[in-house]
Amino acid sequence: MINNVNSINPLNNVQDLRKTSNTSKVSVSESDSISVSAEAKEMAEVYYMEKVAKETPDVRADRIAEVKEKIKDPNYLNDAVLNSAADKFLSALGL
Repeated sequence: MINNVNSINPLNNVQDLRKTSNTSKVSVSESDSISVSAEAKEMAEVYYMEKVAKETPDVRADRIAEVKEKIKDPNYLNDAVLNSAADKFLSALGL
């Protein structure tokens, strides 16, 4: 907290320094431009993807619970289910 000292506000001097009496207008040339390199664009995209990957949970607890419930049923694990799971796993590996 800043209090007045002898009827003088210590902030007045600071506030007065921030005021400018002589201002000039800045002219903007129409030829000014900016360009972003392909490398910078790629780096920005990689940064965004890394950020999204870090914020995305690795484990989907809802799917794990669902699969655990299905596995408890002895009739669920049959050749069709196992072949389907194997095919999906291999395709995820690109094989």
